[in-house]
Amino acid sequence: MVTKKKVIELLAPAKNKKVGIAAITHGADAVYIGASRYGARFAAGYGARVYVTVNTLVADHELEDCYRLIDELQNIGVDALLLQDMALLKFAYGKLELHASTQTDIREINKAQWLNSLGFSRLVLARELSLEDIKNIHTAMPDVELEAFVHGALCVCYSGQCFASEYCFGRSANRGECSQMCRMSYNMLDANNKLMVANKHLLSLKDMCRLDHLEQLIDAGVTSFKIEGRLKDESYVKNVVAAYNIRLNEVIKRNSATLTRLSFGKCEYNFLPDVRKTFNRGYTTYFLNKREINIFQPNTPKSLGECVGRVKECRGNYIVVAGTASFANGDGLCFINTKRQLEGFRVNRAYNNKIYPLKMPTSIKVGDMLFRNHDKLFNQQLSLDNSSVRKIPVSMYLSVSDKELPEGGDFISLQLTLQVYEKPSLSVAIERTYKREIASTHQIDNIAKQLNKLGNTNMMLITLDIDDMLNNYFIPSSQIATLRREAVNMLEEKIVSETRKLAKRSIPTWHIDYNLQSKQQQYPYLLNIYNEIAEKFYIAHNVSNANKNCLVSEGKYPLLMQCKHCLKYSLGLCKNHEYDKGNINFDLLHEDRCREFKEPFMLQLENGKRFKLEFDCKQCQMNIYAQD
Repeated sequence: MVTKKKVIELLAPAKNKKVGIAAITHGADAVYIGASRYGARFAAGYGARVYVTVNTLVADHELEDCYRLIDELQNIGVDALLLQDMALLKFAYGKLELHASTQTDIREINKAQWLNSLGFSRLVLARELSLEDIKNIHTAMPDVELEAFVHGALCVCYSGQCFASEYCFGRSANRGECSQMCRMSYNMLDANNKLMVANKHLLSLKDMCRLDHLEQLIDAGVTSFKIEGRLKDESYVKNVVAAYNIRLNEVIKRNSATLTRLSFGKCEYNFLPDVRKTFNRGYTTYFLNKREINIFQPNTPKSLGECVGRVKECRGNYIVVAGTASFANGDGLCFINTKRQLEGFRVNRAYNNKIYPLKMPTSIKVGDMLFRNHDKLFNQQLSLDNSSVRKIPVSMYLSVSDKELPEGGDFISLQLTLQVYEKPSLSVAIERTYKREIASTHQIDNIAKQLNKLGNTNMMLITLDIDDMLNNYFIPSSQIATLRREAVNMLEEKIVSETRKLAKRSIPTWHIDYNLQSKQQQYPYLLNIYNEIAEKFYIAHNVSNANKNCLVSEGKYPLLMQCKHCLKYSLGLCKNHEYDKGNINFDLLHEDRCREFKEPFMLQLENGKRFKLEFDCKQCQMNIYAQD
């Protein structure tokens, strides 16, 4: 019995078509884009897919435009839609494959089952889930595709449950207008206004990197590995996609009997991928295995880059670095200064480990760790159009057909078989009849030369077999070339049809009632109902307190954020956990940690606006409320 292989997908962001093409040529199986109206053919040649995010909340007067957009997206051949607003669900269902966006807040089995019962074929899981959480969802619904973020920026709040920007600035994060309050600096105070932490980015998380945990995620049930960054530039996408593509291929090679990639083609890179060299605030696996102390970056919300060594000497106009890194003129370096703030400088000249800054930083000192957040030579490599070449390996076999020919004619019939290498199911055969003409010299070398001309295609020839009988017949090179082109076109179409089969089913006639989480019962706006159709939808699914009220206006002190990141834990103040003493952020506390701080704790912005912290130990969660 042949076991069906699990199909693995590397999913990359694309802010425009150029970045999308770069993602595919550097190894992505699929890309996700904004609600663009350009076609999806740029990915189809490799059997890759294009998904479109229509995952913002939609006002009543915007619905008709959204419906027209969905029809257009169907017509131009996109493969799936990512949705949050339930008003779009029924209209889009049956037109395109539907994925439940991470903004639908999928962190529990019953929520996952409910969304699947509505017609979502794929669920984009909350970033905060552990391997055990993911495995539990997969075990409960093993036939449902699970997509998980593996790389990129982290929101401190559960996606879809952040209302801080909307409350403070009238800019809804659920409508793509986030003011990034989690990247701002705060004072932390106790109930007696005692200063606990001064002017730190307490809600700014490090970036996610799960490059070393892909096999564990596959074992837990993940099939799609998502790279965050819909607005990231081309160089970022090239580097990160290449790094994950290499690592996924290593995993699949070890498990070739059970795993396969969604798309086709092998990449050859003209650079060495390294995720440390692109924008990052430091990396964390987040809550993949257990709660960790250092998941946030309190000193800066900006990019640190890669650690390149420690300052060994400071001499007038140059710095000597202890480490193995090499430097180039134009590199950007940075360090955490005495005020515990990020400070940067540009390298004007570099000789081995001796660097001459364009302007010598006055606050740098011996012992400081140096980071490189702009690697000039690496970025030059990434900027090249040929930083990666992706080709689909194929096999060819040209034979004399046993097809019956017209009587009395002096003809020969040839069959060209073209197959994706080691993929016998992905093959095409084309037959053509030619006038029989005896050759004066052997012909196989010339035939092979013509069949090898795949340079303008996305294919590369791995094996070629030509029937020896063809040595004796002359067939014009132009006819061999035409036969090759027709076969290539046929195989490209077959690849597209095999990998872009849409899940078009009828609208479900049954559903699972959604059991509201306690916070959604207490604060109905957490359901993100923004239009009358969504309101009626939830009521029809027995959500009794559903109401069209996405604005945070209920209660005197509304709940603004729900966070798995817990400051009480990260500052070493939680009594429910044992700590690795070497990792606690003791130095952040303004007062000695042995002194008692009275709850509730508060965060305070520079403008004086305060937010109350609630530590829900039962859920191991920190909630943030408006205080003013």
